[in-house]
Amino acid sequence: MIQALLFDLDGTLLASDPLHARAFMDQFAAHGREIDEAFYNTRIHGRLNAEIFAEFFPGADGAAMAEEKEAAFRDLLGHDAPPMPGLLALLDRADQAGWAKAVVTNAPRVNAEFMLSSIGVAARFDTLVVSDECSAGKPDPAPYLEGLRRVGAQPDTALAFEDSPSGIRAAVAAGIPTLGLRSTLDDATLRAAGATATLADFTDPALGPLLDRQSGAAA
Repeated sequence: MIQALLFDLDGTLLASDPLHARAFMDQFAAHGREIDEAFYNTRIHGRLNAEIFAEFFPGADGAAMAEEKEAAFRDLLGHDAPPMPGLLALLDRADQAGWAKAVVTNAPRVNAEFMLSSIGVAARFDTLVVSDECSAGKPDPAPYLEGLRRVGAQPDTALAFEDSPSGIRAAVAAGIPTLGLRSTLDDATLRAAGATATLADFTDPALGPLLDRQSGAAA
């Protein structure tokens, strides 16, 4: 039976990765290094800022660069962005079924709160777990274990939604069945990380049967 749904944020609740890619490309260029969207997808996507800037700009002030990049991302996103297709209907179903809802993200809190407000769903979640405030970030399971603790659910009564290999590995390591969102990466890549199935978005016709089966509603 499902007791809780746990959601990643970037690339899961909204299609934000192209904006992150643009912000990183502009910032890297300003520091004399040209990267493209493929580089973002393979070398940056799903990682913590501290790791990213320590690897690519080891002599720089990584914290300042992270703040600069995230401010640029928020400017690109704006205050009225669309949620991932089908998200609102899924949240409605969760409310009707009495399932708890948590966001579990590697994004900084200021970004996470800004994104949730921008897509108009800030009040629809029971809790927001930010990796920076846990003992470790994804791919460590700590953020998902904290999410389970806050909503009072066991791993086998929860379902996670993720779009990155690091996020999928974190949720799976916490024992949570995980569905991958193909917002950036393909089915094979997400399944290789541990996703039990993948979805184009929350309107994917595969989602309803998966929820029915997980909740015990399927015949």
